[in-house]
Amino acid sequence: MLSVRDLGVRYANGVQALSATTLSFRPGEFTVLLGPSGAGKSTLLRCLNGLVRPTAGTVSAEGTGDIHHPGALRAHRRRTGMIFQQHQLIGRLSVLRNVLTGRLGHHSTLRTFLPAPHADRLIALDCLDRVGLLDKALARVDQLSGGQQQRVGIARAIAQRPAIVLADEPVASLDPASAEQVLDLIHGICKADGITAVVSLHQIELARRFADRLVGVCAGRVVFDGRAGELRQADLDRIYRRPPGPAAQAA
Repeated sequence: MLSVRDLGVRYANGVQALSATTLSFRPGEFTVLLGPSGAGKSTLLRCLNGLVRPTAGTVSAEGTGDIHHPGALRAHRRRTGMIFQQHQLIGRLSVLRNVLTGRLGHHSTLRTFLPAPHADRLIALDCLDRVGLLDKALARVDQLSGGQQQRVGIARAIAQRPAIVLADEPVASLDPASAEQVLDLIHGICKADGITAVVSLHQIELARRFADRLVGVCAGRVVFDGRAGELRQADLDRIYRRPPGPAAQAA
């Protein structure tokens, strides 16, 4: 469904954020990108919907091919929901109006200046119900807690009716209890709807618990790719560039 081949990103300051990365993300799979800050996880994730343009290689999606071909990126983004670490909501607007922005890609530019169609409002309300915020539909977003705002972001993403959800450190700014609840919500919705998910995380235990597949990233390179149950301490040491323990050194 979604793949990258020989993907590389070098920023204008000369930093090589990603080097010759080749991966395929299978339909319905919940993939977690795991690694330290600055490893390249967010760069890889943002390449998957064109927020960062690679300096080498390609990103291809089923039905569109290379997403950077003319017209392909818009079509790809229409079916790709994005959940951000800092929510990226409009604080002065209501919860409902924020969720309705997830429907904009399904309409022409001219149509977006008009009130939302009744069908879109029903979709948005259903999405709010799924994340447990139907009673907050008319509240201003800036009156909500951080965890509630992130649930609005989830509702906005699934209002697109996406085939793919990308989540960039979606629980990094939340306390442990809220982080687990939010990630459980993302996981449950993606599994129920058959959505392919790619999620970047710092939290190792949450990654182990929710991921079907773990992709470990270090210094812009994939250093582990396997099932969550296959992740060993030696793999974590490689991902986080830790020196091997005494037993490994003796071996």
